[in-house]
Amino acid sequence: MKPSPPRWAKRFLHLFCPAYLVEEMEGDLEELFEQRIRLIGARKARLRYVRDVLSLVRPSLRKQKPLEHPSPFLFRPAMLLNYFKIAFRTLLKNKVYSVINIAGLATGMAVALLIGLWIWDEVSFDTYHPNRDRLAYVMATQTYNGETGTYNSIVVPLEKELRSLYPADFKRLSMLWASTNVLAVGEKKIAQPGIWAQPDFPEMLTLKMLKGSREAFNDPSSVLLSESVAAALFGDDDPINQVVKVDNKTNMKIVGVYQDLPPNTTFRDVRFVLPWHNIANWWNTQDKDWRNHGCSLLVQVSDRVDMSQLSAKIKDIVLPHIKEIEYTSLNPMARWHLYSNFRTGRVDGGRIQFVWLFGIIGVFVLLLACINFMNLSTARSEKRAKEVGIRKAVGSMHSQLIGQFLSESVVVAFVSLAFTLLLVLATLPFFNRLADKAINIPWTNPVFWLLTISFTLFTGFISGSYPAFYLSSFKPIKVLKGVMRAGRFASLPRKVMVVVQFTVSITLIIGTIIVYRQIQYAKNRPVGYSREGLITIAMNTPELNSHYNELRAALVESGAAVEMTESNSPPTQIWSNNSGFSWKGKDPTTDPLFGTIAVTHDFGKTVGWKIVAGRDFSRDFTTDSSAFILNEAAVKLAGFADPVGKVMRWNGRDHVVTGVVKDMVMDSPFQPTVPTIFLVDYGWLNMIIVRANPALSIRDALDKMEPVFKKFNPGSPFEYKFTDDEYARKFSDEERIGNLATFFAIFAIFISCLGLFGLASFVAEQRTKEIGVRKVLGASVFNVWGLLSRDFVVLVIISCLIAVPFAWYFMNSWLKQYDYRSDMAWWIFAASGLGALLITLLTVSYQAIRAALVNPVKSLRTE
Repeated sequence: MKPSPPRWAKRFLHLFCPAYLVEEMEGDLEELFEQRIRLIGARKARLRYVRDVLSLVRPSLRKQKPLEHPSPFLFRPAMLLNYFKIAFRTLLKNKVYSVINIAGLATGMAVALLIGLWIWDEVSFDTYHPNRDRLAYVMATQTYNGETGTYNSIVVPLEKELRSLYPADFKRLSMLWASTNVLAVGEKKIAQPGIWAQPDFPEMLTLKMLKGSREAFNDPSSVLLSESVAAALFGDDDPINQVVKVDNKTNMKIVGVYQDLPPNTTFRDVRFVLPWHNIANWWNTQDKDWRNHGCSLLVQVSDRVDMSQLSAKIKDIVLPHIKEIEYTSLNPMARWHLYSNFRTGRVDGGRIQFVWLFGIIGVFVLLLACINFMNLSTARSEKRAKEVGIRKAVGSMHSQLIGQFLSESVVVAFVSLAFTLLLVLATLPFFNRLADKAINIPWTNPVFWLLTISFTLFTGFISGSYPAFYLSSFKPIKVLKGVMRAGRFASLPRKVMVVVQFTVSITLIIGTIIVYRQIQYAKNRPVGYSREGLITIAMNTPELNSHYNELRAALVESGAAVEMTESNSPPTQIWSNNSGFSWKGKDPTTDPLFGTIAVTHDFGKTVGWKIVAGRDFSRDFTTDSSAFILNEAAVKLAGFADPVGKVMRWNGRDHVVTGVVKDMVMDSPFQPTVPTIFLVDYGWLNMIIVRANPALSIRDALDKMEPVFKKFNPGSPFEYKFTDDEYARKFSDEERIGNLATFFAIFAIFISCLGLFGLASFVAEQRTKEIGVRKVLGASVFNVWGLLSRDFVVLVIISCLIAVPFAWYFMNSWLKQYDYRSDMAWWIFAASGLGALLITLLTVSYQAIRAALVNPVKSLRTE
């Protein structure tokens, strides 16, 4: 066994000798000990070692008591207070770098906090309802035209079937049908969205009643109003037991007023609840029709029932009643918002993808801010080197120095927190508009403050961890002798972190451009009709149903409109899909599904569709009452080579195809056109479509329309929608994602540039003498600018090379969800890289040119 010096002697050396002597002498003593073993033997060598140690510690023993070595993690309050004092002094001493660090951290923390509030709003969707975990929609999974879809649109008789077959499994059930209705009290008339529901519905949602009761809704002539609707109709008067007229035809008694539902609930737009078992509800009469899907069924499962097992149990419940294969399942309320997409009958993501996406962006943006702090702290390490050397020389332990530097970063983080909250307050209204949210900072919530303080401490420790370990590792002897030199790889970690920063920023830039291009690509898609000047009015009241010709003539005569029509769907949606069509040559094993739109004769002239074969509907042909017009997608699905004149049988009648129109984009602009059949049917209409006179401004046209509608429909307010606006709403989700990505990308670039600016200023300061010498030797301002900019440009180019494949992979996966999508052109990646390069040059150039313009005489005098 190899002899070693006495342990107690080594302990004496550490206890009583100054730290700088320990680091300098301990190695020398051990080397001398090994030499003495060979010369005089182990025993004498050990004695000599003790004598040498005592000679070193003797001066210390005369002046001081043994040094106390606290636990690395148990710092005294006085010590911590001293650390914070030093931290504040350091901040005030280095104002420029302090401002850069605080601004960077505050920006990163603000983005992270905004994203955190947004994510909390998303994951807490529908938690307003206490029964959330026991509520579910009944879903129907069907396969038509080779595609399988899952929807919460079910048939009415399914509710009774579930009640009778599984009474112990379901605690409550309610059929639902959402609609917009006109509510009138005296001369006050308002059109609001509401829902027709069965008596269990208010109890299932646990509506918070302000007046009346949920139980009173059992009366089929009753109605529940939301707080805002009750105030609009009655002001401060008590609405209970008052009568409200619905759609100017049915009187309902108000039996309760409930608190308005919050924005982050599925039923937030339900402003009133009407009774399902009322003659005014047409769906109430469909309790024997197993083919007409159009309503929703909300269920509350019993307390001890497993929802997934119950879903499997009811899978085939409709098969005995229909010949088509249709599966039934339960979709829990807890998954409605985040997992809303279905593919081949199974959940295939939804908004949860955006929750993960923005969560990752928040982490990376905060990381960018932390990297700025790390880079500037380590870059300025030589400024703190002597301080570290002196502290170690007077006895500071490695762990104490780490604690000091971590406390400095925590102080910066908490100072940044104050600016973070101010920044969030300032940007929150704009952020809410971008995200279509109503987010507020929960000032009074202790959980919010606990999470915020924990988040700030975490940020402080993360941003200060690397500088703390790096600075505390300096050797005091080398530092105090002034021989400390940075190695050739000393700046490598800083360069890596700059590359990470710009990789994230460039990826966000590329993603933003691709999202924008996808939206514009879909917006520029030919829609097959003219949206400009097209206005839709819902036919809520019966007065409009029987005055079509008179209303149309009056509108044209007033000069407000050039044409008017009616249909069972607005131009931007298809509300009815049907199967059961047959024709000569049809495959008997298939039952295709067609969008089915009932219209008047003037539909084509009003919307401006384009006939590609045959003719339009015409009053000159009495046979057009049984005619079909197909779009191109329907012709393709039917397999017609020459469709005009073909006979299609539906609902026991023969219909002749008189024309073919160019595909109209009436559903999603990102998906293939729905195969659609148009037919003339004046008894199946609920939407008025008006083409405003292009010779008038839209405001003047509406002013002329209003008295005409008031004349024929005095029981309803003049409510209208622009087709352009309705079509634009189809892009709202994509535009929202694109706007949020742009918002975060701007902040990411700002943080990266802020760090780059700080590093550039430090490099310029560090190379002051070198710049002076180069200028004296004839270097131009351009030469000096190139010298200082070159390294940063190389780092950004490396970032581009890393960001491009990452961005391509993720954005290609995102685009795959759209059938109608743009390509990812090479110039997007090139432009993003050049943009990042330009931003880098602009950021660095200020410091580079400023350093280059300094008088070399002053530069050479700098110490």
